[in-house]
Amino acid sequence: MVLAPAVGIIGLAAAAGAGPKEDAQQILDAAGVKGGLVAHVGCGDGQLTAALRAGDAYLVHGLDTDAANVAGARAHIHSLGLDGAVSVATFDGARLPYIDNVVNLVVAEALGNVPMADVMRALAPGGVAYTKEGGQWKRQVKPRPKEIDEWTHYLHDAGNNAVAHDTVVGPPRHLQWQCGPRWSRHHDHMASVSAVVSAGGRLFYILDEGSRVSPQLPSDWHLVARDAFSGVLLWKRPIEQWHPQLWPLKSGPANLPRRLVAEGAFVYATLGIGAPVTALDAACGKTVREYPNTAGAEELILSGGVLLALVNRTPFDMEADLATDPEEGKSRDHRTTYSPYMARIWAGIRSRRWTHGNRVLGAFDAASGRPLWEQAGPVIPLTLAADAHQVYYHNGSAIVALERATGKTRWTSEPAPVWQGLGGHGLQSWFAPTLVVSDDKVLLAGGEKMHMPYVGWGSKDIGEDTMTAFSAKTGKKLWTAPHPYCGYNSPEDLFVIDGKVWAGATAKGGGGGRYVGHDLGSGELAKEFPPTVSTFWFHHRCHRAKATDRYILCSRTGIEFVDVQTGQWTINHWVRGGCLYGIMPCNGLVYAPPHPCACYPEAKLYGFVALAAASPSRALPKTIPAGSRLHRGPAYGSTISDLKSQISNPKSEIPDLKSEISKGDWPTYRHDPARSGATSSEVPAGLRCAWRTALGGRLTPPVASGGCLFVADTDRCVVHAVDAGSGEKRWTHTAGGRVDSPPTYDRGRLVFGSADGYVTALRASDGALAWRFRAAPVDRRLVAFDQVESVWPVHGSVLVQEGVAYAVAGRSMYIDGGLRLCRLNAETGELVGETVFDDRDPETGQNLQVRVKGLNMPVALPDILSSDAECLYMRSQAMDLEGKRLALGPAGSGRDHLFTPYGFTDDTWFHRVYWLYGDSFQGGIGGYGNGRTNPAGRILASDETTLFGYGRKPEYYRWSSVIDYQLFATARSPDAAGKPLSVAAKRGKGKPSLAYRWTRDVPMMVRAMALAGRTLLVAGPEDLLDEDAAFQTFSDGATQKQLADQDAALAGRRGALLHAVDADSGRTTAEYTMDSPPVFDGLIVAGGKVFIATTDGHLQCWARP
Repeated sequence: MVLAPAVGIIGLAAAAGAGPKEDAQQILDAAGVKGGLVAHVGCGDGQLTAALRAGDAYLVHGLDTDAANVAGARAHIHSLGLDGAVSVATFDGARLPYIDNVVNLVVAEALGNVPMADVMRALAPGGVAYTKEGGQWKRQVKPRPKEIDEWTHYLHDAGNNAVAHDTVVGPPRHLQWQCGPRWSRHHDHMASVSAVVSAGGRLFYILDEGSRVSPQLPSDWHLVARDAFSGVLLWKRPIEQWHPQLWPLKSGPANLPRRLVAEGAFVYATLGIGAPVTALDAACGKTVREYPNTAGAEELILSGGVLLALVNRTPFDMEADLATDPEEGKSRDHRTTYSPYMARIWAGIRSRRWTHGNRVLGAFDAASGRPLWEQAGPVIPLTLAADAHQVYYHNGSAIVALERATGKTRWTSEPAPVWQGLGGHGLQSWFAPTLVVSDDKVLLAGGEKMHMPYVGWGSKDIGEDTMTAFSAKTGKKLWTAPHPYCGYNSPEDLFVIDGKVWAGATAKGGGGGRYVGHDLGSGELAKEFPPTVSTFWFHHRCHRAKATDRYILCSRTGIEFVDVQTGQWTINHWVRGGCLYGIMPCNGLVYAPPHPCACYPEAKLYGFVALAAASPSRALPKTIPAGSRLHRGPAYGSTISDLKSQISNPKSEIPDLKSEISKGDWPTYRHDPARSGATSSEVPAGLRCAWRTALGGRLTPPVASGGCLFVADTDRCVVHAVDAGSGEKRWTHTAGGRVDSPPTYDRGRLVFGSADGYVTALRASDGALAWRFRAAPVDRRLVAFDQVESVWPVHGSVLVQEGVAYAVAGRSMYIDGGLRLCRLNAETGELVGETVFDDRDPETGQNLQVRVKGLNMPVALPDILSSDAECLYMRSQAMDLEGKRLALGPAGSGRDHLFTPYGFTDDTWFHRVYWLYGDSFQGGIGGYGNGRTNPAGRILASDETTLFGYGRKPEYYRWSSVIDYQLFATARSPDAAGKPLSVAAKRGKGKPSLAYRWTRDVPMMVRAMALAGRTLLVAGPEDLLDEDAAFQTFSDGATQKQLADQDAALAGRRGALLHAVDADSGRTTAEYTMDSPPVFDGLIVAGGKVFIATTDGHLQCWARP
């Protein structure tokens, strides 16, 4: 589409003696941009670039064609401690290296050869180009296209028709942005995202940022605002109390997403479960006003400047609102651990609170907060709706229409049945009727014939409901038609699209899926079609579907795009939304919040993602010249000097840095290409902390070679070299993007990847650049995890063996052309070979999704590579040394290796994440219990015969809300008869079928581990909590104090422990205390010393005095 920018001429008069800070503020004020991604073209020395970071809401990226300018700018930014929040890069001077619609402000005194059309391409809708032409500054605004829509309410707008008038949204093929958290907190308990809306180019959502280690740990709820197109974090507001975190899976509450509305310059929300309705400034999050007598508001809608709040005047009280008789909760779902507290919650799901209570519907002038009217009486959840003249709701018996301006009753319909719950006791928390207002019709799907709460996968006990249309003017019933069952533990779907009322039989797995469209006026069946794809169908995910004017976006397995014009289905099993809320299509994008799902773990995207449809402007060129991707630095081809000649203290006891790796070194991530976490280097007894060096930031694990340590500060995009003997800093190198894992030492060079899509080699002795190779196919940037990154990032730890460096660039085989495995000459950086892994089967040309087997798919996500010298491994996927995939999954290759299906860099301890030794991993409800039949743990180390680990006890792998851990040693592989190492055990019962060599309970949560000869070193924060006991007494004050203390320990506020354990017996031989926990997997051994990167940004050395 072609958009004509709005242009204005603005004079920017610099004050006498004004510096970069003042200039930046004048630019931001004149541009009128309040946060987002700022691109500074022609960054020069970086002073103005850094100053444009005027607050936390701004993410700044500078560009320059001169590499020397970029180097100087990086040095300036580093001196200010702004690395990551501000970054700079070279570019070709002809095209901005950004994806479409991502930049909020472009600042340029001289665009050079960059055409304004390209600036407009890169700008987000509503974004500003602030450029200097002919001595004058021009402000040009990119208009918002008419083809895209907002999504201001849970169900799109006040009419509850969850259909975006957005013709740009389509099947996802590109990533727009990505942010954390990686996972929702727990599959079996409260969803971590309660609500998501979008207005004015911003995205707002309610999120629990509490620890993923245990659902019992304290919640940390926030109302969060991000730029809708770039994903830049704009602001957060804390929410002190929200819905109980242990609320069970598949239980809603269905009305929780109705507590958030956005329109224009304002956001409306309840900043607490019993808090009043608050209007906030959408740009900064500051409170504008509170609405009187709205404490306890449960639902909000906004219609024509009238804010409607459904208020429960009975304050929310966890103990009072939940039944106190444990017998009422004994029908709980088996997937949550039993406790008296959980029994009360399960009973509370059936509480009369959901349909009865002291409710008042209040109307307010949104702009002033002035009350307009109120009406007391029952209002069934999610049925509140409005149009330009009237307000509608279901009162438990019939639909009621009120005059919007006065609240006077216009009409009451004839009885309109809704589901009465199990045994007729009323609605349950997870369900609500669907009421939609569209084109002078009021439509109701009441779910009145459902028989059970957990209908779905394979269930036959499903009643077909009805949907009924009423006249919005008179309340007269117009027609009734069958309504297929299309909600799995959620409200049902009902969409009005192009004069038809749509619903589909999507609740069941293993069949069904037929969509029907009834004429809105007559109710007659106008169109129907079955799925056009034969694949594995799960039950619909536990949330409502959403739609656009062309597609219904259901989630029977991932996100299915159902074209209502053609009847064609497009499956996307590799992405899904979060429980309770689901997904949101608007702004030309599809937004998918974090999920807690174990299905397709090696293929499915994680985190909060925004996805775009296929775009010609984002297509890759057919040929990518290798020569243009390699840049040679001053150390290219130089002879590696020893370290002594590079340091200021020639009397240092550090040995020379040799070209060959010595036996006692730890030169790469987890010591070796197999990622064993083990070394033959022994550690003496009687260790003490010899030195502690502050590096700051979020450190990676270190590596060591030739008396020097190398570690990356991930978020500051920095690699440090530290003297292993003294802890003195030797040199620092600033990369072009995050370095998420440690570099690899190889024959005098450090080789590492970074999130800007490059592989870099430095001379290890002084950090001088040897070469840089762009593993990404082209230089194209977006925002991911709150920094500017390449569309195709590279993990920091590059696999190097036999003179070849192996690196994978990309995020998923299903987006942006897939992944690229580059094989580089480690000495020269020249491309030896490149293999593209996209969404096609290399042998048949078919989509990889045809290889779906149940809840398993071929590996499609990248990871730090490993190798056994014969094969490469990316998660469970085995490849030959030239990158050809062996036994394209999801079946295993038969080659056992140490891997994690969730990626080595995942340090969250999400309850379905762990490492294992084997050749494959099964996804889904049964699959993530693999750890009971294979050597598995949160972290592992291995020698030739034995695997050491810290992991959950066998009975805690599946359907457990609590986890009890053990330190263990076991045979690396099953016995000759093929028996598993352990089997499923009921909670508190059962034993492994093949005994571990030893197991031990340890007083810490082991976050780092290394095997040094016959000593196993483990470190981590104290384990202060008996999770089983805490779960039984969860609501007690003393238990809550214990949980807060454990949370503090995990956050690094209570120090840590370091233990030495005899590898043969499991006996603890030495105990030490640390002032800070290690970063995950952050302990190594080299030269008889222990080196630990800690969460407070320090590097420590432990050695014998």
